[in-house]
Amino acid sequence: MSTYVYKTKGTCSRQISIDLEGTTIKKVEFEGGCAGNLSGISQIVEGMDMDFVIAKFAGNTCGPRSTSCPDQLAKALQEAYAAENA
Repeated sequence: MSTYVYKTKGTCSRQISIDLEGTTIKKVEFEGGCAGNLSGISQIVEGMDMDFVIAKFAGNTCGPRSTSCPDQLAKALQEAYAAENA
């Protein structure tokens, strides 16, 4: 299992820590942001394939912002995959 830490950009959350086993998401923790919503997102995605989560979350926005915490999670997963397969 590997852990990847991603510094978010443009959201209330500051950081996302992701534990991956291959392409399966084992655990996600957000630092900062809307605690209830982000805890729920974390619980929902645990056990899911990262490609599925990326497809669902990429491009989602939050109000007038060009990104959101789910979008940042998708970006973090993409970076984690690239780092593991570099």
